[in-house]
Formats: sequence, structure tokens, C-alpha cells
Amino acid sequence: MRLERRDGWFFAAVTVWGVFSWTMFARNLGAAYAAGEDRPTGYWVAHTVLIVVNLVLTAFFARYAWRTLRGTSRG
Repeated sequence: MRLERRDGWFFAAVTVWGVFSWTMFARNLGAAYAAGEDRPTGYWVAHTVLIVVNLVLTAFFARYAWRTLRGTSRG
């Protein structure tokens, strides 16, 4: 399968959205924890794992965006 330039821009958009949304979620989760919000430990662990996994996926999308856009711009 050959990725085209539009695919690279799609991956770039997904990367920007992922970084924005998951870092915002992490910030809000940290603020809730610091405020002493009463939740079970599993809540904090599960949401932290979600954040980490999704930021790793975002890194993979960024890699594909970079490789696709860089590769297609060379002609």
C-alpha cells in the first residue's frame, strides 16, 4: 500500500488532535487528583493507562505523517 500526501496530512491532523485532547485530559485528571477528588485507585490507574497508550498511538501517527509527507515531497 502506498500512502499519498493527503494521507500524510490526515495523520498530521490526527496527531495534532491527539496531542491536544490527551494532554488536556491528562492536565484535567492531574488537577482532579491534586484537588483530592475521591475516586477508587482503579479509576486513576485506568485513566492514566488510557492517556499513555493514546499518546503512544499519537506518536505512531506522527511518525507516519512525517514519513509520508517527507517521502512524497521529494518527488
